[in-house]
Amino acid sequence: MDYEHILVDISETFVATITMNRPQHLNTFNTGMAKELYNAFVDLDADPNVRVLVIKGAGKGFCAGIDVKELEGKSAMEYRNWIETMERPLMVISKLKKPVIAQVHGVAAANGMGLMAATDLAMAADNARMGLTAINVGLNCVGPVVPVAKSIGRKKALELLLYGDLINAQEALKLGLINKTSPEEHLDSETRKWAETLAQKSPIAVQIAKSAFYTAEDMDYDKQFDFMNETFARLCTTDDAKEGVKAFFEKRKPVWAMK
Repeated sequence: MDYEHILVDISETFVATITMNRPQHLNTFNTGMAKELYNAFVDLDADPNVRVLVIKGAGKGFCAGIDVKELEGKSAMEYRNWIETMERPLMVISKLKKPVIAQVHGVAAANGMGLMAATDLAMAADNARMGLTAINVGLNCVGPVVPVAKSIGRKKALELLLYGDLINAQEALKLGLINKTSPEEHLDSETRKWAETLAQKSPIAVQIAKSAFYTAEDMDYDKQFDFMNETFARLCTTDDAKEGVKAFFEKRKPVWAMK
């Protein structure tokens, strides 16, 4: 598929990279990019040549939020439809079968921070900054704060939402917003290496693990165990589970079924 606002590359190592490609606008979301991101996520999730997705930004930063040029002159209903379009890429990530890794450099602000928080995993440059900054221009980040709060909890999420400050990568790492940091000059190679390591795991085991995690997340504690145990039992019947155990005993690398 041809895109205007994003770039898509699929490597031979089963890693698909989506690049937000509006560098002259700091990769802010406009309607076109939001729709293309959503479509790319869905299409790549269905592609048998993809096991892991990476999302990153072109130019100086990851994503500075939503393009305010699209704000003017809408009715309340039009604003509702418009913001739902902007948030669809964030919402769909947890529903994808395949894991999504954010590669963050420069600034991830407002909807950009929300996108980073919505991904399953995130690696950031050690000089990156991020924040829910819309409050500083008379708006707010009540959409992006949803995945942020899932990652860090209520009080710190409210502080970020209400004050609009940027935090650095080291604080984001301590809060659990990101998984790893890297010097910016090595960020691309380190993220790719991390994604390729994940892509070498059993695709069906990874996909079932992700799906089960999000499905069980808001269940009662005992129901989480019931659901996870049923999920594990079903996984044990798959060819990959049998192959993985066999390869372990035979001291060789497993050969996964292509799924």
